[in-house]
Amino acid sequence: MPGTLLFARHGQTEWNLQRRRQGQLDSPLTAAGVAHARSVADTARRGGVDVIYSSPLGRARVTAASAAAATGAHVTFLDDLTEVNHGDFAGFTDAQIGDRFADHWGRRAGELYTWRFPNGESYEDADQRAARALRQVTAGAGRVALIVSHEMIGRMLLGQALGLSPDEALGLSLLHGAVYRLVAGQPLIAWEPPTGGQPA
Repeated sequence: MPGTLLFARHGQTEWNLQRRRQGQLDSPLTAAGVAHARSVADTARRGGVDVIYSSPLGRARVTAASAAAATGAHVTFLDDLTEVNHGDFAGFTDAQIGDRFADHWGRRAGELYTWRFPNGESYEDADQRAARALRQVTAGAGRVALIVSHEMIGRMLLGQALGLSPDEALGLSLLHGAVYRLVAGQPLIAWEPPTGGQPA
């Protein structure tokens, strides 16, 4: 059972740069995103990672593969680490969503945890997946596990790992290229958050 968990978000993508919602769709890593993946890999190597769990989406796969090459650790892909399903909003910018789905979008701010993307998921749905994923990770082998996921599901993963309330978890932000380290019985720390990292 891993005594240390490292949480990382995939490297920046083209759609992140455009502020376009990806959800369970995908877009390629930018040049900065490739650098983020290398940064995650270097931190994983220095942190002694011996097992890696990743979302199966392409942007997470690329980031996890970089860490695997640096550490020699095996990657296990977990569907529960996939980003929140953005449903009908996937592929659109927030401005486009505001124009096309004004009624739905207007309700989101007051119901952030329970609000569900049309034909997609809510943070509450993702929270259940995060709990399942963490149970699988903590029941697995290895001493130091790296978990590669996404911004929204990543908040829920950290919330579950730290025993936070939904509101506290929603207040977290996972930067591209940063690795968040949690050792049993110790506070969460961030290793070398990148300068100018975007929580998009």
